[in-house]
Amino acid sequence: MKLHEYQAKRLFARFNIPVPFGIPVSRPEQAAAAYAQLKRRSRGGAKFTCNVKAQVHAGGRGKAGGVRAASSAREAKAQAAALLGTRLRTHQTGPEGLPVTRVLLEQRVEIAREIYLSITIDRALNRPVVLASAEGGMDIETVATEHPQAIVREPVDPCVGLQPFQARRLHEALRLPGNSARPFGQILAGLSRCFTDVDASLVEINPLVETSAGELLALDAKVALDDNALFRHPDLAKLRDKGQEHPLEYRAAQVGISYVGLDGNIGCLVNGAGLAMATNDIIKLSGGEPANFLDVGGGANVEQVTNAFKILLADRRVKAILVNIFGGIMRCDWVAQGLLNATKALSVKVPMVVRLQGTNVKEGRALLANAALPIAAVEDLADAAKRVVALAQ
Repeated sequence: MKLHEYQAKRLFARFNIPVPFGIPVSRPEQAAAAYAQLKRRSRGGAKFTCNVKAQVHAGGRGKAGGVRAASSAREAKAQAAALLGTRLRTHQTGPEGLPVTRVLLEQRVEIAREIYLSITIDRALNRPVVLASAEGGMDIETVATEHPQAIVREPVDPCVGLQPFQARRLHEALRLPGNSARPFGQILAGLSRCFTDVDASLVEINPLVETSAGELLALDAKVALDDNALFRHPDLAKLRDKGQEHPLEYRAAQVGISYVGLDGNIGCLVNGAGLAMATNDIIKLSGGEPANFLDVGGGANVEQVTNAFKILLADRRVKAILVNIFGGIMRCDWVAQGLLNATKALSVKVPMVVRLQGTNVKEGRALLANAALPIAAVEDLADAAKRVVALAQ
């Protein structure tokens, strides 16, 4: 689960991470009042300027026109009106974009330097890792590709947490001035506590800026929470913005199905994450494009399989479906019955290729054979992939 920038900054403030004072608004007239409040707070003169920032769960907003300047209440209202109610398209959203229902107004600051700072999970080391780079303000993926040596990594022992010597080592690697060692250490310590206390999978400041006055400030904030730990944080779970999520991914999460939408036209229903990835790979190798990653889990029942088919068929791009089930805990006849339930209830006309192996496979195949539906039962996975690719074309 992702947080909006304004939500993440409120969370950062709880951990003593310095952030600009900002006001989120959902209507243009509120933006005019927010501008006036910011101006009074900063004691700004006639040339006071603020940023109007679209709140979407994606990076690259500035390049996409999602961050605008306003030098008057009237201009703030106009800039907010130009963003609210639109869909912002960045390199991370895809062509459909994401809806802008809120904007964040903040005073502009004079920037002397930009830094990248984050904490995430290193799957290879099985522990959190601090990522830092002197090339802040850029997409970290671009830095990693073009200048990998510019990224400093500092693994964190989960038993003892981030240590002061590690903060000093990062401070030196980033070549920050000596008088910023203490505030940098405090920011890093706060970021580490935030990461641990809220069960995050990512906390990111990009950029962490050094202002012209020599202060360090988190100019942007990104937080991704572990969905599996949200039951421990009901206050944060309430911040979920359903409108920023893929509707089918959200629907799948509500019924306990792992689903990720992709760009192809072949729907996949598989049990087991590894088998699901292998199924997507073999479709690609056969010349096709998977429309999704969908794992119903090893212990799914008829109802779960039926729900999975409903989600698959709600994607209008799907031209054919490949069902690849290895029955262990999950019985093949349950899969077959769920498939029949869904196809009958939804009047499915999309052709399907079904490959069943494992527990009760004979019973499952018998159910499919006796159904007058556009279903092709195939035993070999390679043959199943070739068949479904041909049907999708």
